[in-house]
Amino acid sequence: MQRLILVRHGPVNVDPARPAQEWRLTINGRSACQTFAQTLAPYGPARFITSQEPKAQETGAIMAAALGAPWRTAPGLHEHDRRGAPVFSDKRAFEAQVADFFAWPEALVFGRETAVQARARWATAVNALLDAYQDQPAPLAIVTHGTVLTLFICRHNPYLEPFPFWRRLTLPCAFVLALPTFQLQHTLLAGHAGG
Repeated sequence: MQRLILVRHGPVNVDPARPAQEWRLTINGRSACQTFAQTLAPYGPARFITSQEPKAQETGAIMAAALGAPWRTAPGLHEHDRRGAPVFSDKRAFEAQVADFFAWPEALVFGRETAVQARARWATAVNALLDAYQDQPAPLAIVTHGTVLTLFICRHNPYLEPFPFWRRLTLPCAFVLALPTFQLQHTLLAGHAGG
């Protein structure tokens, strides 16, 4: 395996009455994932591994079905643990919290994990999957979440600034990384040409 594909889940139904880790895709979100799967087709993902959050599971299942690939969940791939944090109704207030989260990676800005803790937990899960599928010739696609995906990619590509990178993400989007260095090769944004 020479590449790893990281996929952010599709558009979600924001329900302030439920924690974010329980949110599911919207009807349009499911359609967007079906369409976006064709953007991944040239990279030939052999299988999809998703976080255990419903929005990631739905995204992975839809894309895997569209490309005729298997899929399953794996622990440790979930978003930054935001349990106990409010659901922000104001986008600017939420973005300000995320900006602080990236700016102060060792501080507990909101939720139950620092950026350092979330990145370490997520990287451990990814490395375990890469070890498990090391003999697979085609790329593995991991369906996950924006903040942890940003932390991981920016750690291995230090020329990228985390907050601007995060703000540019679409729902869904994907990133093709070279192995074993995790250098960013291709950015695939919904509604944009890859590059």
